[in-house]
Amino acid sequence: MVYCGLVPEHSIVPETANKIYVYIYSIGPLEDYYHFYHSKTFKRSTVSSRGPHTLLRMDPQVKWLQQQEVKRRVKRQVPRDSQSLYFNDPIWSNMWYLHCGDRHGRCRSEMNVQAAWKRGYTGKNVVVTILDDGIERNHPDLAPNYDPSASYDVNGNDYDPSPRYDASNENKHGTRCAGEVAASANNSYCIVGIAYNAKIGGIRMLDGDVTDVVEAKSLGIKPNYIDIYSSSWGPDDDGKTVDGPGRLAKQAFEYGIKKGRQGLGSIFVWASGNGGREGDHCSCDGYTNSIYTISVSSTTENGHKPWYLEECASTLATTYSSGAFYERKIVTTDLRQRCTDGHTGTSVSAPMVAGMLALALEANSQLTWRDVQHLLVKTSRPAHLKANDWKINGAGRKVSHLYGFGLVDADALVVEAKKWTAVPAQHTCVATTDKRLRSIPIGHVLRTPALTNACADHSDQRVVYLEHVVARISILHPRRGDLQIHLTSPSGTRSQLLAKRLLDFSSEGFTNWEFMTVHCWGEKAEGEWTLEIQDLPSQVRNPDKQGKLKEWSLILYGTAEHPHRTFSSHQSRSRMLELSAVETAPPMAAGPSIQAELPEDEEDYIAPHNQGSPNILQTSRSDGRIAWPHPQHGLDGTVVVGGITREQQKLQSTVEKQDSKGQGECHPECGTKGCDGPNADQCLNCVHFSLGNSKTGRKCVSECPLGYFGDPAARRCRRCHRGCDTCSGRSQTQCLSCRRGFYYHQETNTCVTQCPAGFYVDESQKNCLNCHPSCKKCVDKPELCTDCKEGFSLARGSCIPNCEPGTYFDSELIRCGPCHQTCRTCVGPSRDECIHCAQNLYFQDWKCVPDCGEGFYAEETPGVPHRVCQRCEENCASCKDSSRNCIRCKAGFTQLGSSCITNHTCSNADETFCEMVKSNRLCERKLFIQFCCRTCLLAG
Repeated sequence: MVYCGLVPEHSIVPETANKIYVYIYSIGPLEDYYHFYHSKTFKRSTVSSRGPHTLLRMDPQVKWLQQQEVKRRVKRQVPRDSQSLYFNDPIWSNMWYLHCGDRHGRCRSEMNVQAAWKRGYTGKNVVVTILDDGIERNHPDLAPNYDPSASYDVNGNDYDPSPRYDASNENKHGTRCAGEVAASANNSYCIVGIAYNAKIGGIRMLDGDVTDVVEAKSLGIKPNYIDIYSSSWGPDDDGKTVDGPGRLAKQAFEYGIKKGRQGLGSIFVWASGNGGREGDHCSCDGYTNSIYTISVSSTTENGHKPWYLEECASTLATTYSSGAFYERKIVTTDLRQRCTDGHTGTSVSAPMVAGMLALALEANSQLTWRDVQHLLVKTSRPAHLKANDWKINGAGRKVSHLYGFGLVDADALVVEAKKWTAVPAQHTCVATTDKRLRSIPIGHVLRTPALTNACADHSDQRVVYLEHVVARISILHPRRGDLQIHLTSPSGTRSQLLAKRLLDFSSEGFTNWEFMTVHCWGEKAEGEWTLEIQDLPSQVRNPDKQGKLKEWSLILYGTAEHPHRTFSSHQSRSRMLELSAVETAPPMAAGPSIQAELPEDEEDYIAPHNQGSPNILQTSRSDGRIAWPHPQHGLDGTVVVGGITREQQKLQSTVEKQDSKGQGECHPECGTKGCDGPNADQCLNCVHFSLGNSKTGRKCVSECPLGYFGDPAARRCRRCHRGCDTCSGRSQTQCLSCRRGFYYHQETNTCVTQCPAGFYVDESQKNCLNCHPSCKKCVDKPELCTDCKEGFSLARGSCIPNCEPGTYFDSELIRCGPCHQTCRTCVGPSRDECIHCAQNLYFQDWKCVPDCGEGFYAEETPGVPHRVCQRCEENCASCKDSSRNCIRCKAGFTQLGSSCITNHTCSNADETFCEMVKSNRLCERKLFIQFCCRTCLLAG
């Protein structure tokens, strides 16, 4: 029991209280007010102590007293956003890539995972397995979701995937990846997994010799039980290796795709690689370069390219990961039941995507492996990811060699997945195979065009809308790393299949190596493709030793129908009939717009045999006499001549006699020369038009059908130019409307497979319409530009006039307006819309400031005309030139040299040891400062 009271100064402790009350202290500056403690009662007593209380009040020296009671008081913090989720996991607040801490600042850290959670998707009933060095199955954050049925130890040949422990914790990788996917939520331990209700398994296969058998076995474990396989490994990222799955592993991929998940296909997620510093290119990695895997890239928290990133055209999407030393890393589970905030590289990104795909599979468990890839292409967004190679492909999708189609958006993923309709069947078309041996001139470009109709003449192979495109290439070369390879699609999308690799000195070249690109996703496949190979020596080479292109093939993967267009059952049947009719027509030669005309035979026509009309003659001769074939015997014994019986022959003879007497009637379309019978294909000449020729048979028609026009002078139906449905003449510029698969160019009256520059496709009318006058190229709408004319710049899909430095284009006022006075260049008038800062200003938190704020230092950034304010080390109140060069420490820390250490860690080890540390100048290292802080402090 605690009392405070008013007591005269000359007698601090009342006589009544001498033995039972303990004096604590006077109450601040208040005179004659004191704090006492009653030694005979419980501190948290629930019973009022009336006896001692009354006795003390009766003491004449006590003027006032009050028994102290605990009161409830709350901190007046800003209320938590009611829309945000709260978890009691201690490191949840550090998971910057899943939520934003500063609700008033510019938030750039979300992949909309929380929004997917709020819709109720947490990965329930989805099984994810990590192929790695094992997972710590008894980790408190993994154990609730651990699934032994999705786990196996391939290295140890048993069912326990626990990692092998050693002093260096070398086998921590798999456990870290598993936590990202399915760490349990609200268990007051570590973190929250992206799919925190999914089942998580582990396949231990990297802690030993990795062979084709090991990989194949790992990739093929329980394909009808495991939904998603996440892999953050591959060949050496050393800038010189070209390697991929062996024969058995390839078969395991194909088996999973065809048979896994009860035929829907296993989902393989792969990290794109960490060889950026070595100049590696992930197209030389056969795992990320496969059409069966989802290759995932990384970006930093600020949307910059990480130092380890490999660029390639097979990358599908991106997540956040680590970056420069001053940028945050990823927090996750770690070995020995711990947590870590140091998970890095593209190893982070593959399990992140695996977790988000688990949310999508919970929304729609019937998604196929190709549906999942289509969803990522459709919903990923460029956001604020910085790259100088963003481009819009022929299908209107923004894509980059660094980031694929952009940052994965979990909320958009589950929303689209919920209403998704399965894409049409995948078709594979080997569009071209070129086996001509050609030299690759040093310093020049070898261009090899390939014209294809994308297997239009084979219904089960025909590709109209592209998914993956593979160039299978064989090259002989004295130094493989000097090669650059590009592939350009008919829509003009240019994919870099291979970049120079300075460390690749190999003379092995490439043998049937498959380079894959997803940059043409959604484009039309038909037209001219161009392969470009460039030899750019990085060192002096013998000029007589030129590289040679031995052969190459173009393989197109995609669909015959638009993947996102749905039909009713009736429409589907109609469309199938329509396709069948087209496919039974004679195949047309590959080419963009020109085809040789079929010669029209001028001989007398030969009417086709019609089984349903026995009176139609089989043939006729130029002298007008009937030429009967040799007789044959029918199955019933009747004599058959030319497909008609003797009785039918007699009937025909009667018809001829009647005709000779003028008694028979010809078809109304027959002309003055009469006929050989009553039908339109038995006329000797025509009233209006003759259709056909002597090889296919002619008949008289009143008007020419689609694909033909009437020539009144010759009374003939002549064929329109290829692609024309109706026309006024045989020239390609005389089209009036177009066939299916072609677009009508109104200005030139032509039918084209793709609209030229300056025009866009109007799918509803199947016309080529003009782009906006400022657009050089556009898609879908006249103002949705993809390239601009001179004097204009592309911004947010529009071509805006080039404004002077210090101004920006105001889209509402349609004029250039001034930037904020702190901006050198900008995208808008406010202070936080600067691109570059004015002279002598620094860039901090998206604003231009005169000086870096508290806890920041100014740093030169290559390619940026101003200094950027970077954050000091966590314990520094202020620093200079480097985040680790502290000049003032935060409260509770002591400065030792340029570092700040906590006050309670300052100690001094053995004198001899500390003197050795000082003499070897090891005081600069934080570890030794803490052991020998007093010695190091004396050393300065």
